[in-house]
Amino acid sequence: MLLPIITSHSQSSLLRTFSTLALIADKCISMEQLKQVHAQMIVSTVIINDPFAVSRLLSSCALSLFGDVSYASRILHSTHRPNAFMWNTLIRAQPHAPHALSLYLHMRRNGVLPGKHTFPFLLKACSRLRSLPACKQVHTHVFKFGLGSDLHVINGLVRCYSVSGNLNDARFVFDEIQDKTLSLWTTMICGYAQNFCSNEALALFDEMVGEGFEPNGATLASVLSACARSGCIELGERIHEFVKVKRIGVGVIIGTALIYMYAKNGAIVTARKLFDEMPERNVVTWNAMICGLAAHGHVEDALCLFDKLKKEQVVVPNDVTFIGVLSACCHAGLLDVGRDIFRLMKTGYGIEPKIEHYGCLVDLLGRGGKLLEAEELVNGMPWKADVVILGALLAASKNSGNTEVAERVVKQILALEPHNHGVHVALSNMYAEAGQWQEVLRLRKMMKEERLKKAPGWSLVAT
Repeated sequence: MLLPIITSHSQSSLLRTFSTLALIADKCISMEQLKQVHAQMIVSTVIINDPFAVSRLLSSCALSLFGDVSYASRILHSTHRPNAFMWNTLIRAQPHAPHALSLYLHMRRNGVLPGKHTFPFLLKACSRLRSLPACKQVHTHVFKFGLGSDLHVINGLVRCYSVSGNLNDARFVFDEIQDKTLSLWTTMICGYAQNFCSNEALALFDEMVGEGFEPNGATLASVLSACARSGCIELGERIHEFVKVKRIGVGVIIGTALIYMYAKNGAIVTARKLFDEMPERNVVTWNAMICGLAAHGHVEDALCLFDKLKKEQVVVPNDVTFIGVLSACCHAGLLDVGRDIFRLMKTGYGIEPKIEHYGCLVDLLGRGGKLLEAEELVNGMPWKADVVILGALLAASKNSGNTEVAERVVKQILALEPHNHGVHVALSNMYAEAGQWQEVLRLRKMMKEERLKKAPGWSLVAT
């Protein structure tokens, strides 16, 4: 067992072989231990002579829960001729997608050839960016290095094109592959569903089943999640029927995905029936049902379900649970209940409120006419208020007809978004409702001089 600290005694007895240090690097449980192993590697010249041991050190540093990506980056850049595995590991570990792309450029400039493990990590970064130009550039490199038939790489390309909204290229890449895997079919179906192409998703699902592929639990859950986000209830219902016909067990994963899909699409009765029939539920299952009830105005049912969750004490609520319950309070204007629940988060469950929870309470206070209390709450938050929460405060100001608070909020919004012209229009309308016509003329003159226009609204109608 690795000691928390490698003492001088253990150093003298430690066989400084390459494999030993690599093994120790894999077993470290803190950055302090990793730094000690790093020091051992430097002293014993392993850092120069054994790329494998350095790779294990960098991997532990970059990918462990206790890891430090910045320190891993320093290891990479101080290593003499780092190999492709080291570059891939650091690209994979990057929390910010642009940094991953930048690392790939450095990798190429250093003359290191990318491999089949490089591009899935790189395409995942492009997917997070939703950048079509970046996806196309990576696609050219995939062909340049002869990986156009690697299924893991192709799966990443289809996903990347899909999330970037380019379904034509996604489908072209998909169709080019003769021996498709279940994962690839799932990615393409999810791409259609997430882009509101329900007919295409349904047709491809039928084609997949016709080709002899039987979706597993993970596949069905992925597609159901896509159906929930895109409002594609027809495909969701088809999958539910498929589950029944094939007698696939509705465990926690599929059951939760079905509840989430039905609840998001407004089929609350069906969702609740599924919820009540499930023998086992986790916190995500409870959240899907509570949030679904809250979103569709079933306030009493949402609060009763939350009380049931507390009484059973089988599952512990998390921050998402409280967002759903606070949203329910907002729908019904239950100010006192909302305040109590907000306090319960920290006092009862040790959950620090996030900006979403503050947003719910600000909305609730605004609806209850407690505008100054709402403003005080926003100003007392641990973080700087964003445009969403300030927008809720501005809406509350409008409902209360309080132009003084509105003026302060508008200044804060414009400090964050100088080109947010909609707030000028909202403030002008408030002045008009209050009969402050001089202020209306002043604002409209300023908007005309600066050529400010409110962005038109838009709607999406599913067909």
